[in-house]
Amino acid sequence: MTTTEYRGRFAPSPTGPLHFGSLVTALASFLEARTRKGKWLVRIEDLDPLRESPEATDRILKSLEAHSLHWDEGVRYQSARLEIYHTVADDLVSSGFAYRCGCSRSELRANDGHHPFHCREGGEAPPDRPVATRFALTDEVFSWRDRILGPQQQVVQGMRNDPVILRKEGFVAYQLAVVVDDVDQSISDIVRGSDLLETTAQQQQIYRALGATPPSRAHIPVVLNRQGQKLSKQNHAPALDDTHPGRNLWDALVTLGQQPPTELRDAPADLLLSWADEAWDLTLLPRSNSHAPEYAT
Repeated sequence: MTTTEYRGRFAPSPTGPLHFGSLVTALASFLEARTRKGKWLVRIEDLDPLRESPEATDRILKSLEAHSLHWDEGVRYQSARLEIYHTVADDLVSSGFAYRCGCSRSELRANDGHHPFHCREGGEAPPDRPVATRFALTDEVFSWRDRILGPQQQVVQGMRNDPVILRKEGFVAYQLAVVVDDVDQSISDIVRGSDLLETTAQQQQIYRALGATPPSRAHIPVVLNRQGQKLSKQNHAPALDDTHPGRNLWDALVTLGQQPPTELRDAPADLLLSWADEAWDLTLLPRSNSHAPEYAT
C-alpha cells in the first residue's frame, strides 16, 4: 500500500436490489470511512452475467443514494476490467503462483483433494477437458487481528484448498478480482460481513503474490432472517423500501450496536447520518449474528 489515507469500499454483486443486510454492511463501511476522514468507494462486482442484470445495478446505486450513502470516486464495474484480471492470472501462472487445472470437483473430492491429472506439478488434463486456473496456496497457519472479532487464525492447506481464480467457463472468480481491485484502488481497510471471514487467509497469499500489503479487516456480524438464515437474495430477502431511508438507517444502526435516539427513527437520512458521524463506535459492534426487523425479512 502506497498511501496512509483511509480508503474503504462497498462491493455488492448485482444479482438483485439491496436488502437490509446489505444496507447494514454498506452503512458500517461508510461510517468507518467517514469517521476516519477517509474515502468510501463503491465497486460493482458484476462478474457473473448469468446471474446479474443492469436493472439490479441501477437499483443498488439508487438505493445507496436514497439513503444518502454517497461515494467519493466514480463507481468501478468489474465487468469493464476482465482483460486486466486475465492478464494478472496469466502472470501468476508464469511466475509459478497459479496453474491450469482440468480436474472436476467430484474428481478432487474422490482423490482427497489431490489432482488425478497432477495439474499443480505441471501435468495436463486430456485436451477435451475445459481448464480452470487455480492459485497455488502454500501451507500456512495464518494469524491476524480482526478489528471487530479480535485475534483470528486459519489453517491453509496447499493443493487441497487451492481456489479457482479463472473458472472453466472463462469467468473471473471473486478471489482474484477482489484482490486485484483492492490493490489497484489502494484500499487500506475492509469492513465486510463475517460470512466472508473464511476467505481471509487465501486472499492474504494472493496479496503477497502480487507484492501488495493486505488491507486491515473488520468483519461485522451476519444479519439473519426469521428462520435463522443469512439475510440474502438467495433466501428471498425483500428489497429495501427506499421511501423510508430514515427508518432503515435507524434500524441498521441498532443492528450495528449503536444507540441512535428514538426521536430520530423517522428523521431524514442526512440528519440521521450526521448523528452517526459523531457517535459511530466500532467497538460497540456485536460479535454475534443478529436478526433483521420483521419488515426486512
